[in-house]
Amino acid sequence: MRAVSAAGAAAPREGGLVDRYGRVATDLRVSLTDRCNLRCTYCMPAEGLPWAPDDTVLTDDEVVRLVRVGVEHLGVREVRFTGGEPLLRRGLEGIVAATSALRTADGAPVRTALTTNGLGLDKRAVALAAAGLDRVNVSLDSLDPQRFAAIARRDRHADVLAGLAAAAAAGLAPVKVNAVLVRGVNDDEAVALLTWALAHGYHLRFIEQMPLGPHGSWRREDLVTAREILDALAAQFELVAEPAAARGGAPAETWHVGGYPGATVGVIGSVTRPFCGACDRTRLTADGQVRSCLFARDEDDLRGPLRGGADDATLAAAWRTAMWGKAAGHGIDDPTFLQPSRTMSAIGG
Repeated sequence: MRAVSAAGAAAPREGGLVDRYGRVATDLRVSLTDRCNLRCTYCMPAEGLPWAPDDTVLTDDEVVRLVRVGVEHLGVREVRFTGGEPLLRRGLEGIVAATSALRTADGAPVRTALTTNGLGLDKRAVALAAAGLDRVNVSLDSLDPQRFAAIARRDRHADVLAGLAAAAAAGLAPVKVNAVLVRGVNDDEAVALLTWALAHGYHLRFIEQMPLGPHGSWRREDLVTAREILDALAAQFELVAEPAAARGGAPAETWHVGGYPGATVGVIGSVTRPFCGACDRTRLTADGQVRSCLFARDEDDLRGPLRGGADDATLAAAWRTAMWGKAAGHGIDDPTFLQPSRTMSAIGG
């Protein structure tokens, strides 16, 4: 059976999350809250944002049910919890445990991950590992506490370092560090960040700044590009690219670092080196909306049907229809590109 999507194309009613371009989404990003305890300049204004009303945010049980539908009915194999800041979610450990207990159609365990700013991770890393969390990505944009405070608008640098150390000690390895370089602020830290990450056994990932912050705050000429980052690193390190086939749907291009066995560095060039053709992600916002792309301007509601008593098959069909309409690419280079109305903290990374 097939249904007609909003775009007028026929959407499959069976199988996984397929779109019109043949991509299959198996990686689910779940935002657990739009709230954050930092105010990073490239993400939100200093005064913060209007948070979603509590009654619109999915409960723990609702999150788990939709994740289960994704895994058992739609072929999801990996779940990453994001925010806002997911460590602000009190029920995080329970959600992780319930997700970790799920099994795919072929009996494989679901891979679980967390993207966090690291604040409070030192107190929860052990419990998260015990709940079944496999790995963690922690954001750190500068090694200098004063620079960090200028970017994050909070003096919490030491807390992030403590969270990283706790994650490693809890076995959430390899611990990955996400860094966004901002021109004129920390764009001279690429080499220093990699040197530090290698010394601690962390896997560093640089992310190009994307137009997902406060409206009007992103300018392409201010973008520190993947090419600039790689040129800076190559001047100091021997970088050996991983084979393209090994990347799959992963957002980061990855290089092995010569002289450091097992060490890698990655660059996520979302703007200048887009990977839309291999994208395998679907996103669920904290208030129960499906987003087919990080830059999508449209969303499809699952919270309404869920709270209205829809069964799993109905929810799965709605999710398939939402993903069927996914665009070929994010369109940042298109003159008609418009930034999504929601910022990154509300969408979930």
